[in-house]
Amino acid sequence: MSMLNEILEFNKNFVEEEKYEQFITTKFPDKKMVILTCMDTRLFELLPKSMNLKNGDVKIVKSAGAVINHPFGGIMRSLIVAIYELNADEVYIIGHHDCGMSAIEPQKIMEKMKTRGIAEETIEMMRYSGVNLDEWLRGFDNVTESVRHSVNMVRNHPLMDNEVPVHGLVIDPKTGKLDLVVDGNENR
Repeated sequence: MSMLNEILEFNKNFVEEEKYEQFITTKFPDKKMVILTCMDTRLFELLPKSMNLKNGDVKIVKSAGAVINHPFGGIMRSLIVAIYELNADEVYIIGHHDCGMSAIEPQKIMEKMKTRGIAEETIEMMRYSGVNLDEWLRGFDNVTESVRHSVNMVRNHPLMDNEVPVHGLVIDPKTGKLDLVVDGNENR
């Protein structure tokens, strides 16, 4: 049985047995906050539990490394929507130690793309079209500085409400310990 079929079979039983009832909530976060964090599998349950969050408390946006690499991309749009449309009053940018983005080498990723069938001509066409793939795929050297960078991207965005605190933290993916990088309540 394929993974998809396993998921669909489980889901059928989940719905028939009404196991969803314990998760019913509204689209508005009870704790009025939005978190941008990494897509790392270790954080899936650890991060909310380490912050005393339950289903319905928070909006969670995920990206590789909790990085905002474009001020008008999808990540920033999600944060803006959470604030203006979904009643979030605080933003938390939460990176983590031992992040895979700290080891990303753009050239190696592009080699893997070619191995999976992406033509060299496609990569070159993107470069000639003005896409800097090396920059776009690049990770970071220091998670604290990366979090600080993302906090500044949000805090200084021209469409961001200056009254909204933007916090920066780094979590240990083994213990759940949070280290404060930026207290968004200061210097607003």
